[in-house]
Amino acid sequence: MKAKIMVVDDTEGVRDLVGTILQRAGYEPIPKCTAAELVASFEQAQPDVVLLDLGLPDGDGMELLPKIKKQWPDTEVIMLTGNATFDKAVEATKLGAYHFQAKPFDQKILLLSVERALEHRRLNQEASSLREAVVHTGGGTARVFQSPAMKAIVRTIERVAPSDVSILITGESGTGKEVIADMIHTLSPHSKGPLIKINCAALPRELIESELFGSVKGAFTGATADREGLFRQAEEGTLLLDELSEMPIDTQSKLLRVLQEKEVRPVGGRTSYKTNCRIIAATNRQTDEAIKAGKLREDLFYRISAISVISAVARQAGGYSAAGHGFFKAVRRSGGRNISGFSDAASDALRRLTGPATSGNCRTKFNALSSCAKAIRSRRRICQSWRRRIRRKTRT
Repeated sequence: MKAKIMVVDDTEGVRDLVGTILQRAGYEPIPKCTAAELVASFEQAQPDVVLLDLGLPDGDGMELLPKIKKQWPDTEVIMLTGNATFDKAVEATKLGAYHFQAKPFDQKILLLSVERALEHRRLNQEASSLREAVVHTGGGTARVFQSPAMKAIVRTIERVAPSDVSILITGESGTGKEVIADMIHTLSPHSKGPLIKINCAALPRELIESELFGSVKGAFTGATADREGLFRQAEEGTLLLDELSEMPIDTQSKLLRVLQEKEVRPVGGRTSYKTNCRIIAATNRQTDEAIKAGKLREDLFYRISAISVISAVARQAGGYSAAGHGFFKAVRRSGGRNISGFSDAASDALRRLTGPATSGNCRTKFNALSSCAKAIRSRRRICQSWRRRIRRKTRT
């Protein structure tokens, strides 16, 4: 889709010249000749960039700039003026302008400014989307993402999400693989489409292909009508294949063909249809061991793991405490308890309760917090509750 560049200048020759330059560069110019026309367009779809003349006959560009940023916060503004001064440039920047362009301008310099403004806008949008994804997928537990381990994972997500390649997420059960998949989808070009999730271990062997690829009437006993598969449902979106190594080997070979050819053939069907959904796979097994055990096809592994993300939300020092404090928000919402946090003694009790083997397991932590929080009335008793559970665990 072409980037929309609004050109606000009262000189017809400037509007026409800039419009022609932008059009030839592949942009969609939107000409406006007065401040009134600009303000009237506030109710319309926001442009990506506004080229704003500083001196309009019915308004001052410096006064219009804050209004533009308030109405269209994601739009970048480049100021145009024939009387450029350092003070004016500084003032415009403080008011939110991306750049201050002197007239007459060089065509290459103008296009470079527009290109950089669009890139700046894109980076800001991705950063904003990531912050929303962290809060949304973490249930309000943004503090979980402050540990060094998670910061590294978030940086990887930021880098790989905008691409269209398949991704494999590995990690033990409960370490946040689904959270990472949610974040990747939110930041990807497929974010406006659906995110469809399937647990390959939860489906009967005889039904998984029909569930994935769909089936036609009469394809097998009980197929009384055509069935739409998950690939079709995930069109324009993302399909998460959780516990990939639990998928039958013969189904894995058919999945490999789908990844290679971008085509899906329903069970019992004679024709295939194109698919453009993004594939994210996840597994809690060690992939090399799964391949040796015959649970995962090696060619599928290399095909689906164009990019690999290792989930370990709370394994490093600091991640544990951040995760625990963050989970309290979700516990309060689900249990209605007024618990503000826990002491060092309670933190130590929770570590001993879950043990080193589950130090990175978010689900274990949340379940421990939730069960104790629902049973107690004070912060003191939550620690006592954990200690009782530790004693029971020690005896067994």
